Amino acid sequence: MKQSGTKHQNYEILNLIGYGLSKFNDDFIKEFGFTTKTAFYDYCVLNTIAQTVGTVKNRMDLFDHFFPDNGRKGWWQKGDTYIHRKILIDNLFGLENVKGYANIVKLYMKENYAVKDISISVKPIVKSRFKKLQETGLEAEIYFMNNFHTINQFSEGKLEDARLFGDGYDFQVTVDHSIYLAEIKGIREKKGKFRLTENEYKKASEYQNDYIVTLVLNMNDVPNFLTIENPIKNLRFEERIIQSKTTKEYHLLGEIC
Repeated sequence: MKQSGTKHQNYEILNLIGYGLSKFNDDFIKEFGFTTKTAFYDYCVLNTIAQTVGTVKNRMDLFDHFFPDNGRKGWWQKGDTYIHRKILIDNLFGLENVKGYANIVKLYMKENYAVKDISISVKPIVKSRFKKLQETGLEAEIYFMNNFHTINQFSEGKLEDARLFGDGYDFQVTVDHSIYLAEIKGIREKKGKFRLTENEYKKASEYQNDYIVTLVLNMNDVPNFLTIENPIKNLRFEERIIQSKTTKEYHLLGEIC
């Protein structure tokens, strides 16, 4: 899960570690068998999670501002610039105690960095959340939910979550007597491409100016929005046929009395 370039290398794991260090302080490093943060930093460098000790410390500084009880100010000058990173982890793992949270970090280390000699006990539902951590779409959606009011067109709107319906859009936004369908797409860098599913394309064609693709750009650093009304009219898309894998089902033999 390494990002291109050097600034945001190992983005997810460093955010997880920074959050753990800030929220749980020394109790977090004790879960890894260390008594000092410096020893834990060295451990991260040894396992190629960070290039330098300073990289790990900087990620802790980034989160310290959001956990004032730890006694450190961190990057207080940045204000809430990076709070979206905390909000994502809060949504997935915010209710975990230090042991449960440390196990999530260990799971990431084991699966993505081949870190050995790690004992892990993670609940099934936490493993499911863990998979979601690495999906750009979820991060973009959570950012939108917490910041949609900063978009002029949606500033006075009422947000309704439609993701579970799978009907070609993520949210319905009602503004006065107007209704908009918002489809959220996340892009890690300052620019990039996105695709529409067949369902999303049909919905965009049906609702035209009331269908708004909302891009969350620059997610690796400080995200910003770019909205595109009526994407079918205003952008060019190429149809591609995607061959899906065959899905297996298991049918019961006989009936249950």
